[in-house]
Amino acid sequence: MKTNKIDHICIAVRDLEQAKRIWEPVFGKREPDDSYIDETEKIKVARYYLGEVGFELMESTSEDGDVARFIDRRGEGVMLVSFKVDSARDAMAELEPQGYPFIGGARPFREGEFAFIHPKKMNGVLLELIDDKPERGLKK
Repeated sequence: MKTNKIDHICIAVRDLEQAKRIWEPVFGKREPDDSYIDETEKIKVARYYLGEVGFELMESTSEDGDVARFIDRRGEGVMLVSFKVDSARDAMAELEPQGYPFIGGARPFREGEFAFIHPKKMNGVLLELIDDKPERGLKK
């Protein structure tokens, strides 16, 4: 599998608006480069581009969402690292036979897909493989 670059890093937060006030002065930005709500994943996201890498602040939209459960177990902090790949499905097909456990299958996002490798395999880090093209139409 070829990893093209780090796509983004996600920080799980309890209060997105409060987190934005904390992080934006450090980024030198007054607003996110991209904001969205993903109903399926139960998250509200503010994404900032630092060079070519996205830095996301994620708040759960539901008490039973993955971000809420992460915060309950570990507190706020780095939840996920995402690698850009050519094809999430091809990466899964290559890595699964080598013993990499995926959480569910490939999931749709914008113009592409993503998949999660279980953190137990990746030294406690939830690893996402994504082939999305989020740069289109977004300001950097």
